[in-house]
Amino acid sequence: MAEREYRVIDLVGTSSESWEKAAQEAIRTADGIIRDTRIAKIVKMDMHPDEGGHLVYRVKMQISFRYHMIFTLTPKFHKHSSHW
Repeated sequence: MAEREYRVIDLVGTSSESWEKAAQEAIRTADGIIRDTRIAKIVKMDMHPDEGGHLVYRVKMQISFRYHMIFTLTPKFHKHSSHW
């Protein structure tokens, strides 16, 4: 079986509606910046009033994704390349 490496990042999603919407926003953000998302784990949930007194729901999440070694596969960035 091939070995795979995974990374974990922390993201915070916010919503004026609910914690569920805040979590969806964090996932949407992750999908826009990383690929091969694997697991999303909610670490912390809180809320606070915004400047207008309305509640803002926040969800802190740890999102794991498969790590891809792009630079080692690209000849331009290979360690033996003259571009290194």
